[in-house]
Amino acid sequence: MADAISVIPASVLRNLSDKLYEKRKNSALEIEGIVKQLASTGDHDKVSAVINLLAKEFTYSSQSNHRKGGLIGLAAATVALSSEAAQHLEQIVPPVLNSLSDQDSRVRYYACEALYNIAKVVRGDFIIFFNQIFDALCKLSADSDPNVQSAAHLLDRLVKDIVTESDQFSIEEFIPLLRERMNVLNPYVRQFLVGWITVLDSVPDIDMLGFLPDFLDGLFNMLSDSSREIRQQADSALSEFLQEIKNSPSVDYGRMTEILVQRASSPDEFTRLTAITWINEFVKLGGDQLVPYYAAILGAILPCISDKEEKIRVVARETNEELRSIKADPAEGFDVGAVLSIARRQLDSEWEATRIEALHWISTLLDRHRAEVLCFLNDIFDTLLKALSDSSDEVVLLVLDIHACIAQDPLNFRQLVVFLVHNFRVDHSLLERRGALIIRRLCVLLDAERVYRELSTILEGEANLDFACIMVQALNLILLTSSELSKLRELLKQSLSNAAGKDLFVSLYASWCHSPMAILSLCLLAQTYQHASSVIQSLVEEDINAKFLVQLDKLIRLLETPVFTYLRLQVCLCYFLFLAPLPKPKKWMSLQTT
Repeated sequence: MADAISVIPASVLRNLSDKLYEKRKNSALEIEGIVKQLASTGDHDKVSAVINLLAKEFTYSSQSNHRKGGLIGLAAATVALSSEAAQHLEQIVPPVLNSLSDQDSRVRYYACEALYNIAKVVRGDFIIFFNQIFDALCKLSADSDPNVQSAAHLLDRLVKDIVTESDQFSIEEFIPLLRERMNVLNPYVRQFLVGWITVLDSVPDIDMLGFLPDFLDGLFNMLSDSSREIRQQADSALSEFLQEIKNSPSVDYGRMTEILVQRASSPDEFTRLTAITWINEFVKLGGDQLVPYYAAILGAILPCISDKEEKIRVVARETNEELRSIKADPAEGFDVGAVLSIARRQLDSEWEATRIEALHWISTLLDRHRAEVLCFLNDIFDTLLKALSDSSDEVVLLVLDIHACIAQDPLNFRQLVVFLVHNFRVDHSLLERRGALIIRRLCVLLDAERVYRELSTILEGEANLDFACIMVQALNLILLTSSELSKLRELLKQSLSNAAGKDLFVSLYASWCHSPMAILSLCLLAQTYQHASSVIQSLVEEDINAKFLVQLDKLIRLLETPVFTYLRLQVCLCYFLFLAPLPKPKKWMSLQTT
């Protein structure tokens, strides 16, 4: 300290802390000359003493004018040292960096000015302080004083120039700081950060793409900023990175996929669209890297298929088709259980389009990985049965297709029918609303005779007689009226002459007895008229109530349908052959005319 005082006149030190800028500036010029003289003689010990004096006695002073003078003095000393300044930077730069956060805005302004002048002199040697300077500039970009902001902006431009031309810049050391700052919400800071990301990405020797997962989430977060300018800057940066990904042979898709999946559910429309667009490209480019992430990707795609924004829906559908077309192998890391779990979860979606696509996925998995899917059958079976109550006919039909595929195995077929009857039992409205659709579709997919035989076996031992009666009546109505069961009706009509028809009649008979009108219509269909007569006679013993009369009325109406045309013809024939007198010609003509 004594060495410094001995080489710097007291008047110079006094004027360096003067309140007038001109006096401080003139003192700084004198210090510049003194330091230049010392450097020329190689007396760096005294140079260090001068710098130490300026730092401790001035920049760290409690008096703001002292601090201002110290800053301009350090800048002047650096200019004086010129090419030899690098060896003194450890003394010069820290006090200036400290002043960038001074409570006095004028001190902060002069700190920016001093650091600018120092950086101009030392250029690349300045890089060792980059992280501290970046952190300070990040804060100054949102400074309350516009003059400080302006000074920081000039300093920022110079630092960018230095970094882009330097071969000493360490991106590895910088990225943790950038990642931390990306969570800041201040619009000025965000502009500052995007600016730096864009600049660094433009430097050929800096691999920003390799570190993209570290700050990708922050960029996506900026897409929902209230400032249009920030949104545009973030979008521009993301577009540039996406183009680089398309052209790069080596990309870490995994970490970025996790980020995109989260952003695809953002409440912000533009963020969702950008995320789903990136996912679309990743599915096309990712290859084997993405296999472990298929379930997560599907979880992001399916809700977007029903997005209120058409652009998002279009991209989501395209991505979904692209993903489904990839035939991944469980041996390569494809998790069938995870994908199946996502599809099952989306069956609870309020959107029909999402539920439909979830079912398409379950169907695809069954087709490609049947054994693996059946291992998770207990996890999805109840959900699939619940889906039979869906308000959408298309959903119900797809669920039935899946059930039919599962039921190709005898054990699963039995389980399906048992659970189906159980659901009808606990939810009569399901039977009323969807019963006919479900039974008819299963008859098409699984063979009508097989379905009816199994249902009959289950209902034969049904303890709830009221439900058994209702269920049999529903099955009987479907049997008599559905076009899908025409072959079954033809087989039953041959019960008296065909062993297969007789066997089917017998298998249905016991359960059809739960409903008098159902058994009677079965007998009439099978043309077992003598037994039908016995059934009619036994009905005399039944309690004639409103339900009985309603069912009787339904039977009478059914007898007038095309199904029983042959029966009506047989009755007419019997009447004319055995009961009716031969008509007179005129009467016959009148009847014919009539």
